Amino acid sequence: MGKLSIIPQPLEGLALIETAPFLDERGAFARLFCAEELAALRLPGPIAQINHSLTRTVGAARGLHFQRTPKAEAKIIRCLRGRVFDVAVDIRRGSPTFLKWHGVELSAANRLAYYLPQGFAHGFQVLEPESELLYLHTEFFSPEHEGGLRHDDPALGIIWPLPVVDLSARDATHPLLGQPRGLSHSFPGVLI
Repeated sequence: MGKLSIIPQPLEGLALIETAPFLDERGAFARLFCAEELAALRLPGPIAQINHSLTRTVGAARGLHFQRTPKAEAKIIRCLRGRVFDVAVDIRRGSPTFLKWHGVELSAANRLAYYLPQGFAHGFQVLEPESELLYLHTEFFSPEHEGGLRHDDPALGIIWPLPVVDLSARDATHPLLGQPRGLSHSFPGVLI
């Protein structure tokens, strides 16, 4: 009842988690996390923190965020209300897909979750008003290990579904990868 399935994505380690809810006349029951059913993901540790976000404006973007080693984290992101375009960027030096991105649509209706292993930056754009996300992290938030990439960095070439609006000052000021401080600031040494 309410089992989870793992669907590999084009960049190594990324996966969608499909939720099969149990439906009856009362409504629905769905399992959102089960360590046993998700063992194939090989989480680097237990879930250390769970966060929730609400983003009101269609077109608003958050990210692209990550944490550097030794506080690198894996994440599972699920949309509880609304709809978002969720993006992962491979920031693992030495990876054949280094600085490549992959985006998926997450919504309350499709019941998908996105798994990002350590070494990926994460961001999203809101496609429906009042969208809410739930994040499961394998590491505690560490401001001194936090990093970010620009949503509009030409070196990444992310194609967002809508014009980006309502971007935080912090997200708007991450250096571009081609600028001084860009690559060295965002990626001091090997990430993973």
